[in-house]
Order: sequence, then structure tokens, then C-alpha cells
Amino acid sequence: MSIYILNLIKQGEHHKLDFKHSITDSKKIARSLSAFANTNGGTLLVGVRDNGTIAGVKSEEEFYMVQAAADMYCEPAIKFETKNWIVDGKTVLEIIIPSLDIDKLVSAPNKDGIYRVYVRVNDQNFIVNNIYLKAWNLKKFGKGVLIRYSKEERLLFEYLENNESITFSKFLKLASLNKYKAEKILVNLVVLNLIKIEFTENQTIYKLVLTGK
Repeated sequence: MSIYILNLIKQGEHHKLDFKHSITDSKKIARSLSAFANTNGGTLLVGVRDNGTIAGVKSEEEFYMVQAAADMYCEPAIKFETKNWIVDGKTVLEIIIPSLDIDKLVSAPNKDGIYRVYVRVNDQNFIVNNIYLKAWNLKKFGKGVLIRYSKEERLLFEYLENNESITFSKFLKLASLNKYKAEKILVNLVVLNLIKIEFTENQTIYKLVLTGK
């Protein structure tokens, strides 16, 4: 049965898989749980180094720290499944966060203890912005949006037809808008699946959704 876990490790970390050498901070691990819960689920392997080598789980305390992260530091609390795997005498703890039909995005404390919503992008966890949150709520609970093709939308689409992406600050300057109006336009376009949000290490960017490709 260890073949399963070895094949899983060979995949390397990605948007559905994260490695943890060990767990020493429940608040920190709660961010990973939040990110997976908000991004269609995923798997956390405890006792595996970033390079894929197996260190093994040191004690049962690591499981209880994950449990504390899910129950105490995820809001709302989330459920997960666990499996223990023995590879060359070492234990790997598999934490499975299922894809959830949630009515509220899961938040977790950041480094300053402030609760934020995280999502998983490739092999990293990112804090989302207000545009993402508002678009998510509109998609989940809204009655639809209606936009008119104004000068501001036209400027945005013309810019994105000639450039790969745009930042929020660039859109503000381009359309000469205040933050509220610029945010509302982007939220509506995200809900309509005309614009998509991408999170990177350095900034949040907005791109056209290309259909038929």
C-alpha cells in the first residue's frame, strides 16, 4: 500500500497537494486547511520534506495540532479525513480536505492573528482581496448582475486586448475612477466570467477570460 503514497509524493507539491516536514504551529497549518477548503479540496502530507523525501511524523501530537487548526483556528471549522502510511519504517500522515459545498469561505489567522480568507494557487497559499470576496458572495447568493458597456469597461477591455493583465491601481489610473467604482466594475466582470483574478507573490492581477481555447 505504500506505493500509493510514494506515487503521490512523486507528483510534487501543486494546487491539490502540500508537504509538511512537521507541524509546530496550529495557526500556520490552519492557513493551508483554509486554502484547500476554499479551492475545491486537497491533500496535506505530514512527515514529508519539500523535496519529497520522507522524514516521518515524530509523534501523535502533530495530528492533534492539525485537529486544533481545523476546529479552533479555521472559521468556520472544517472536517477532514486522515490516513497513516508506513514507508521504510516511517509514518506519513495524510490529511484529506474534501471539496466542500460551503456557504461561507473558510478564514484562518495571518501572521498578525487577523483572520483572512486563503486560496490555493499552484503550490502556494494566498490571501484573497475584497474583489474576490464580493464576487464569490455574488456568485453564491446574488440574483445576477447587470452592467452597461460604459467608457470605463471599454477602456479596460481595450487595454487587456493589448496587454496580458492589469492591476487594480493601473485600472484606477486608466479609467480615472475612485476605488469603489473600480472595484464594483471588476467584481461584476468576475461574476460574469469575463475577467479572472490571479494571485501571485508580488501582486494581484486581472486577465481576460479567453473562451474557445
